[in-house]
Amino acid sequence: MSLFPRYRVCLSLFAALFLLTPVTAAERPLKYQTDIQPIFETKCLACHGCYDAPCQLKLEAPEGLDRGATKNKVYNGVRTESVPPTRLFEDAFTTAQWRDKGFFSVIDSTQGMESSLLYNMLELGREQRFADNEKLPDDMVLGLKRINSCPTPAEFDDYADKHPMGGMPLAVSGLTDQEFATVREWLKQGAPLSYQTFSLSEDEQRQILAWEKMLNQQDKRHQLVARWLYEHLFLAHLYFGNDSDSKPDHFFKLYRSSTPPGEPVKPVDSVRPNDLPPEHFWYRLAPVRGSLVHKTHITFALNDKKLARTREQFFAGDWEVEKLPGYSYEQQANPFLTFADIPARARYQFMLDEAEYFVRTFIRGPVCRGQVATDVIRDQFWAVFQDPDHDLYITDANYRAKVSGLLGLPGQEDNLLSLGPQWLKYSENRNEYLNARHQAYGEKDPQGPTWESLWDGDGENRNALLTIFRHHDNASVRKGLIGDLPLTTWVMDYPLFERSYYNLVVNFNVFGSVSHQAQTRLYFDLIRNGAEQNTLRYFPRELRTPVVENWYQNTGKLRLYVSYASVDTKHSHRHPVPDPYPGE
Repeated sequence: MSLFPRYRVCLSLFAALFLLTPVTAAERPLKYQTDIQPIFETKCLACHGCYDAPCQLKLEAPEGLDRGATKNKVYNGVRTESVPPTRLFEDAFTTAQWRDKGFFSVIDSTQGMESSLLYNMLELGREQRFADNEKLPDDMVLGLKRINSCPTPAEFDDYADKHPMGGMPLAVSGLTDQEFATVREWLKQGAPLSYQTFSLSEDEQRQILAWEKMLNQQDKRHQLVARWLYEHLFLAHLYFGNDSDSKPDHFFKLYRSSTPPGEPVKPVDSVRPNDLPPEHFWYRLAPVRGSLVHKTHITFALNDKKLARTREQFFAGDWEVEKLPGYSYEQQANPFLTFADIPARARYQFMLDEAEYFVRTFIRGPVCRGQVATDVIRDQFWAVFQDPDHDLYITDANYRAKVSGLLGLPGQEDNLLSLGPQWLKYSENRNEYLNARHQAYGEKDPQGPTWESLWDGDGENRNALLTIFRHHDNASVRKGLIGDLPLTTWVMDYPLFERSYYNLVVNFNVFGSVSHQAQTRLYFDLIRNGAEQNTLRYFPRELRTPVVENWYQNTGKLRLYVSYASVDTKHSHRHPVPDPYPGE
């Protein structure tokens, strides 16, 4: 009996086992998108995303890794002057441009892979292993107030000596052996970067064409509406579809581009969305690049239904634009004057339709760590909205003309010397407006507002009732009235809603000076107080002052006497107060 068949069986088994054995990282070229980016997403991106990424090392896209790190801080509450912005995908586009802005590489090395900053930081992190559920050492500094060192590659040895537990990922379990080996081999192969590509569906291309066509028409009405829409959607992650739980194929951002439709998008260089653009530009939609990060992922649905409703809201009426507004200081500071030609009802209803989105933008964006804003709001409160038919700014042209000039926002002048004069000017204007509002509504509704004055979502829109939760320097927004009865509730009319958005989103510059940030924070405090005063109109007038004094205790009372307009105790209300102890 021949032995060769047995050998053939053994050889066949060996060949099958060889084919089924996974190829190790060292035996094949590694690809950034499939091999490296998933590791960064699971182990690094929670910290290294958005503006608060340590050392501005952003790892949601290969462009961020290629850009590298810098010693310059985004969040700096003491800088006396604004600094040039360093937004990924917007303020520089090549490695050389980022090097000119003070960024240094974390992956390049003239002495081999072991000298790259990324490798050394990961290796240092592996030298300090922590057991599961073990308490971290007391001398390991964590928290938002932690001072990041941001060493260059040449400074790493000194950093490691001073911070032996400062390896990456910081204070967590770190990379597995396999993950570390993969990154190490990728660096050994020269750290090749591959960039994200997009294949848009026919429906996505069709909808892009439809929206860009509407936004880029050249008559004055369309130009003014397109500007207003851009300033309200520039922060959104837009998607084509319905408001459902299914994830769309792609998300998009709206840009002002120096290139027309059909050509690659080239964003216009500007700090704010209402900065002066070049003479020729186009509104363009382009896919969002990189991993989606919760801090910046604020979504807004675009579809055929939304496009039809937008056209109906803004263009169904008979209104004209004699002259397009410019981008001067006054026109940036006061959107009520800038967009006065657009019917106020159209503007307000567009925002009401997507109220959760707009509240989310100024609760969560454009900053990623919002303590400057969130420390003036409570841990849980409700937000409701005035019905357009009961909002005097919408229904009364004389009232609108009287108060629009008082609704400007501070923060355009950001030098230290402007802080005091700007605050006095805009706080006085705001208090004058609030007094005018008390008087106008008191004359219109001497018996006080009815429940019908609150927007009910037209019977079907769940954006009518919102709950805001705050945890230290972060806050979130949910549809519906959630939780126990809060201490306070915001009643927002159009002037309050629009000012909140422009104060905290459009006109806010995260790279701004301490003067700019202080003006923004102080004015938002007035906005919050205005929303609370609107709520007090639904209280019996004899209870308004005691309620406010309960809200503002100890040093908080100083603001009642120094900053805020007086509570309206003259005009009545319609709602009987139930006896909390019936039958006693």
